[in-house]
Amino acid sequence: MRVLLVEDDDAIAVPLVEGLARFGIVAEHVVTGAAALAAPPADLVLLDLGLPDIDGVDVCWELNRTQSVPIIMLTSRRAEADLVRGLEGGADDYLAKPFSLRELVARIRAVDRRSRAARAEPPPPAPVPEPEVQVIGPLSIDRASRDVRVGGAPVTLAPKEYDLLEMLAAKPGTMVLRQKLLEQLWATTDSRSKTLDFHIASLRRKLGHPDWIETRRGVGFRLVVAG
Repeated sequence: MRVLLVEDDDAIAVPLVEGLARFGIVAEHVVTGAAALAAPPADLVLLDLGLPDIDGVDVCWELNRTQSVPIIMLTSRRAEADLVRGLEGGADDYLAKPFSLRELVARIRAVDRRSRAARAEPPPPAPVPEPEVQVIGPLSIDRASRDVRVGGAPVTLAPKEYDLLEMLAAKPGTMVLRQKLLEQLWATTDSRSKTLDFHIASLRRKLGHPDWIETRRGVGFRLVVAG
């Protein structure tokens, strides 16, 4: 397996490259966002968010736009907004510094398995036709154009946010299990993953009211009309 390591700190990168090699993972190391975007395609990208030339989140967005490659963010940033932006930009997972080599290898293998499984899945059967525009109170969802509006005002959603909203809106008022959302949107059942929670928080914010999405801790979420 060949990964691209984007990390400007040699004190972190050099032992990381050597450590990954012991697990049979060949890591090509670059130190800037520009070099990452110019590098040959890899099986997976390990992306530091704090780069000297381009913000790591922007690199994530560009890699996701131009390549179909799994991305794990390596970050010392703790702000939820940074993590949400990265996950919205197409990152598959993140790991906060400092981290152990064994944990990183486990994450790499898990993301690689999910990526391979997603590519190998047969096309889903044709869905039963549904009305193209669904209206839930002031919320409207146009499935043909993926256009979302609240009170007539457009709401700009990242692709995963739209997919999440569409799943919740399929049966408004019905609890959608956390495990089902993780399986269908991220091909994982890892209940420890915070990816879903970040997307829920971002979706609530963009819809303009936290009451749009009700949480039942440890069970799931449901879409309701915000009061």
